[in-house]
Order: sequence, then C-alpha cells, then structure tokens
Amino acid sequence: MTEYYNTAFKKFMDGDIDLLNDTIQAMLLDSGYTPNIDTDEFVDDISANEIVGGGYARKTLANPATTVDTANDRCEFSSDDITGWNADTWTGARYMVIFRNSGADATSALICYIDFGSDKDTPLEVNTPAEGWFALGVCP
Repeated sequence: MTEYYNTAFKKFMDGDIDLLNDTIQAMLLDSGYTPNIDTDEFVDDISANEIVGGGYARKTLANPATTVDTANDRCEFSSDDITGWNADTWTGARYMVIFRNSGADATSALICYIDFGSDKDTPLEVNTPAEGWFALGVCP
C-alpha cells in the first residue's frame, strides 16, 4: 500500500520536486517507524528508523518516467525495479520511502512510503508496480 506525505503535494505544486531531473531515491525503515503523513516532511524526520548495517544503502531510482494513464485519469511515476538490496545481510525492513535527495537529510523531501505489510529481510528486490510507484490524479 502506498501513502503520500501531505507536504509532497505542495512541493509538486511549487515546483520543488522534479521527478525526472532530481535525484529520486528509496530508503528502508524498520517496523519501529510510525508513519505520520501530516508531520513527516524530510528524511531527517524519519531516519532514526532507517535500516543500518549489513551492506544497506539508499538506492537511486534508475530510469524514472512519468506516463499519462487516460483510462484512470492520472499520471503515474515509475522507474526500474530496485534490485540492489539482493546481496545485503540486513533484516527487518517494514517500509520503503521514496524521496527527493537534495544532498542533505534536513532538506530531502519525502514523497511517499510503501508498507510491505510485514518485515522483509534480504535478499530483497522491490519490483515497480504495473501502475508505477505512485500516481497523481483527478480532483475530488
């Protein structure tokens, strides 16, 4: 299940996040993280629960793309699958967070998170969903 951080919408509207030209990355968090879509805004708000050790490192999303989905009236964001966590030895990843890396955790904007539903260990390959990592769509 993918959930957006509310501040990401403002950053999209203000032009502060450019999905095709900024460095968009994924990070893993343990089950101690309690998502708060209203107050979590930057990586430093959540990094205390980031996976550590065992070869873990954040991954840059390769070949980012946006696609208009006219059948569902939205635009979808996708990239290549994330395969770089296969050879690591860490354990206990419950969430994957997608964010814009500014070069500093204090200004790296959170976009969305994916709840795996249970803790995942290595090897871990995260496949891009058929409809992308996330989509922005019709007005309410």
